[in-house]
Amino acid sequence: MSQPDSASRPAVLVTGAAAGIGRAIAARFAREGWTVGLYDIDADTVARTAAEIGGHTITGAFDVTDAAGWDRALKEFAGATGRLDLLVNNAGILVSGAFGDIDVDRQHRVVDVNVKGVLNGCHTALPYLRRTPGSRVINLASASALYGQPGLAVYGATKAAVRSLTEALDLEWRQYGITVSDLLPLFVATDMMTEVSRGSKSATTLGVRLTPQDVAEAVWRTASGRGPLRGPHVLVGLQTKLTGLAQRLSPPFVTRPIVGWISKADSLH
Repeated sequence: MSQPDSASRPAVLVTGAAAGIGRAIAARFAREGWTVGLYDIDADTVARTAAEIGGHTITGAFDVTDAAGWDRALKEFAGATGRLDLLVNNAGILVSGAFGDIDVDRQHRVVDVNVKGVLNGCHTALPYLRRTPGSRVINLASASALYGQPGLAVYGATKAAVRSLTEALDLEWRQYGITVSDLLPLFVATDMMTEVSRGSKSATTLGVRLTPQDVAEAVWRTASGRGPLRGPHVLVGLQTKLTGLAQRLSPPFVTRPIVGWISKADSLH
């Protein structure tokens, strides 16, 4: 762990930072000279990641579904940095396949990590965010929040919940000067895509066109500035932007069969 040399250095805490999108986000902010908190359930891997990306880093391990774990991590991080400029709720998991074929305990775990994990993070971080002028929260949602995807039913539902929570907190926390945003990328080339490809045909139909670095760059741009007319949702990648536009402009009787064709729902069994 490399301790920051000054409390004036901006500080970001990233969950799920051991690999994939979380690692790319941590590396992006480290290059900009921020103090980066890399937190993950996998202590050994996140420590190696921090050593590899260099810069001013603090590492720790906890399960985002554990509110007490959040409390310990934030006390440790804020104790070292004296501030929390940005919280990135990146940690998330996915199971794919026909809804009725997936064990309900696995589906509950997706809800716990993807929804309760973000809720825990926002709730626990609020006092630290309030003490840091101009602070922000960025939640990783997904383009699957735009319209439910066969094969990704519960995952999409959790990301829709994150999207709604983001909207509410962005309004509610204006009084504190805290901005809350979410990112909605389509499919990203990470290890999670193995699970997506196994249970959902959408990725095969649309292809995987985003890298973790693409998402990290979008996080950086979102954290670096927000125009007065920009809403809380950031669509990442051309495909996602076109999907979002089509979803807004098309009536439901058009959107529904298009999504069904993309996901080839009848091929899930």
